[in-house]
Amino acid sequence: MNVLVTGGAGYIGSHTCVELLNSGYGVVVIDNLCNSNPKSLDRVRELTGKELTFYEGDVRDEALLKKIFAENDIGCVIHFAGLKAVGESVSIPWKYYDNNLNSTLVLTKVMKEVGMMNIIFSSSATVYIADNEMPLKETSRTGGCTNPYGWTKYMTEQILSGIAFAEKDWSVVLLRYFNPIGAHPSGRMGEDPRGIPNNLMPYITQVAVGRREKLSVYGNDYPTHDGTGVRDYIHVVDLAKGHVAAVDYACKHKGCEVFNLGTGVGVSVLDMVNTFREVNQVELPYVIAPRRPGDIATCYADPTKSREVLGWTAQHDLADMCRDSWNWQKNNPMGYGE
Repeated sequence: MNVLVTGGAGYIGSHTCVELLNSGYGVVVIDNLCNSNPKSLDRVRELTGKELTFYEGDVRDEALLKKIFAENDIGCVIHFAGLKAVGESVSIPWKYYDNNLNSTLVLTKVMKEVGMMNIIFSSSATVYIADNEMPLKETSRTGGCTNPYGWTKYMTEQILSGIAFAEKDWSVVLLRYFNPIGAHPSGRMGEDPRGIPNNLMPYITQVAVGRREKLSVYGNDYPTHDGTGVRDYIHVVDLAKGHVAAVDYACKHKGCEVFNLGTGVGVSVLDMVNTFREVNQVELPYVIAPRRPGDIATCYADPTKSREVLGWTAQHDLADMCRDSWNWQKNNPMGYGE
């Protein structure tokens, strides 16, 4: 069976392509490369020894989507494509709503027309309201997002769950990620953000490799064990394998289901810094900076449902994530740009 992966050249998408191919699925990718590099797909082919089909284009291009479905026997869609920088979404909200919502609307329109209605959506823990009790369960309260990026994830969940409720032929799986980090253990694939990284791990690795002067730790006065913010970090390979499990589920069940993909373990910023130093034996200068508006003290998952229903659990620990992140960065100091 072929799986259409929108945004498949991106960080999570490319790792998922590897796991899909290794699990025996055919892979078809559509990506407009606005925030990714086609070299990642060359690495997918290299690591798996298998071919995939790539279409360069935008998911909002209805004619191109119809062509893809006509030329390939697609059995399921994994929908990654979307803009994803929280800060940028605040400064250009219209672009985020146009891209992230319209891509879903056009995609589902074409899927319905061709009669293939199995979709897995790349959602986020940002859909949860900040004052929920921890750990977060799939039944925890959602909404109240603090930025347009988060709202696009929440609104896309509403679109897809509404479709599945109204039209019983749909199979919708909403995967709420926590904080993906790490890289393929080969060191051949990893996260390659454009510009200044928005997330902790790529900033850490760029400091370690000399591309950035120092890390800023935003706040050390939170009510946590060391005063720094606590998050649930998940290895990108574990996350990718979660999508493979979700494909199997989506092809066997109708309706809409939500799953958290996290480890269930909270890790602080300084836990991350110290583990990275110890595992990789590298210096990592940092300074304490003021808290950032909107950041909460603690956020981590309850992954019980994913274990019980999908048969999936995260296998990598923090040391693995730090080791694989550094292995990627030190061997590719400029990412795919070398």
